[in-house]
Amino acid sequence: MTILVQKFGGTSVGSVERIQSVAQRIALSKSQGNDLVIVVSAMGNTTNELTSLAKSISKSPPKREMDMLLSTGEQVSIALLSIALNELGVSAKSMTGSQVGIVTESSHGKARILEIKTERIKNLLEQGKIVVIAGFQGTSLGSGGTAEITTLGRGGSDTSAIALATALGADACEIYTDVPGVLTTDPRIVPNAQLMQEISCDEMLELASLGAAVLHPRAVEIARNYGIKLIVRSSWNNDPGTTLTSQNKNLISNNGLEVNKPINGAELVENQAVLGLSHIPDKPGIAADLFEMLSKGGVNVDLIIQSTHEGNSNDITFTVCENDLEKAKLLCETFIQKLGGELSTQKQMSKLSIRGAGIMGRPSIAASLFETISKAGINLRLIATSEVKVSCVIDSSMGAKALRSIIEFFKLEDNQVQINPKVVKSGEPAVRGVALDLEQTQVSVINVPDVPGSAAIICKRLADSGISLDTIIQSERKHLNGGRNISFTLNKNDRKLADQVLTHIIKNWIGSHIQDGEAIARISAVGAGMPNTPGTAAKMFRAIANAGINIEMIATSEIRTSCIVPESDGRKALQVVHNFFNLNRTTNLN
Repeated sequence: MTILVQKFGGTSVGSVERIQSVAQRIALSKSQGNDLVIVVSAMGNTTNELTSLAKSISKSPPKREMDMLLSTGEQVSIALLSIALNELGVSAKSMTGSQVGIVTESSHGKARILEIKTERIKNLLEQGKIVVIAGFQGTSLGSGGTAEITTLGRGGSDTSAIALATALGADACEIYTDVPGVLTTDPRIVPNAQLMQEISCDEMLELASLGAAVLHPRAVEIARNYGIKLIVRSSWNNDPGTTLTSQNKNLISNNGLEVNKPINGAELVENQAVLGLSHIPDKPGIAADLFEMLSKGGVNVDLIIQSTHEGNSNDITFTVCENDLEKAKLLCETFIQKLGGELSTQKQMSKLSIRGAGIMGRPSIAASLFETISKAGINLRLIATSEVKVSCVIDSSMGAKALRSIIEFFKLEDNQVQINPKVVKSGEPAVRGVALDLEQTQVSVINVPDVPGSAAIICKRLADSGISLDTIIQSERKHLNGGRNISFTLNKNDRKLADQVLTHIIKNWIGSHIQDGEAIARISAVGAGMPNTPGTAAKMFRAIANAGINIEMIATSEIRTSCIVPESDGRKALQVVHNFFNLNRTTNLN
């Protein structure tokens, strides 16, 4: 039998009329021979309204009672939808998360799914019924073995749907929403944003973590890990939408469906070199000029880091293959002769990386990587972070030792480790989508001791407080006592807590202090073909420079390039980057 899991969001079931329309769509799918499991969200703004009711009574209501309250929203939806289906002559039965056997952690408000007991669902499907399930919720065993209602947090209905598809071995999971699928960018800012027919789960994880709200990262993470076919479609038409793809076919671990090992690979790339340009002018076009020159000179650049400026100057650091060092050095010397600045180079370096889904959503992972390396007495030269990969550049003589350390810590198997992997031509576009994030703020810790463990301390203490860092940059230039600046971006809502944590850390670092940056926007380009397309970052920098916008920070990873610009220029930067890569043309999206 063909099992389809279909999820309908709050706007799709926002009124009786819309529920009846959804019921007709479901009935048609059933008539085509599909066995259907339907997951629905609460109607319209029900969750917000229930939250407001609670907050009108208490500023901090107990999390358990909030789960009890919020879970009622989905129960209304499933009952009404089941009534509508039965009215059409289609046999349907509604069930809550606990009734259907969704078992979660004992964590109210943000529980992860451990397992789904599918027997009851399968029995109902065999009877020819449509099973209508409340999304966003499950049940856990609290103290004394008593069942407790739990909710999954933001995007929980998406998570419920893809988890059910995984547990049932469904042929596909279809997410019906109020947009036609995944677009190249936010259509509210760029009206000519185009629908992507296909996108990889890794690319979608990056875009989702950057603010593309069509899918929650947790749902994409499950689809990526288990190779479930995930389709995003419009509730209002029959267009095919966007299909998310993954090459993974992992089995559900004993730890739980959503609690599997977050790291599934590591790699060591040797024979790398680092070039650092410091005290170069801080004005629009500098990064574009530099990396266009390198690209034209035949130098393929890997990681790029630009730190926040000091005064009227900036620092840019990047890595290249050691064979390209002399060529890159000559080009950079010509560059600074014209503009001023200082150049430093360092060869015999290695790039050590871990990969997995949802890394930035689990702040302890990057912190554990840095801490593990520092405990081995190894200093970090550069750091690059993304949703699917964290990399650090270290001295080559320490490469093997560092790799052994993280293999042991993350309990990786031999087949999950690669040394000097070859870049495989993917045929994918260099840039598939761009995203704007206005919810980030930038912070710098000035004069951090340049010794093993400094970055690890900052990341671990923040992670222990539940704070995720995105862009993490260590400056190229040093203070007179040898200290460096470490800058990073984080969610605005975490800023106050981060200040408390950092103040406690630096009290033991003589001469260190915290410095706030200007209001920022983060523009990111994402594409699986980026590693195979030299010069992609330079094109992005040029698009921003041509608009007269200054880039304050740069951070790159394997399939993502992010630029931090003034907040007032964010929307304009998004528009020019989208147009520069011709993403308004559908021919570039497949």
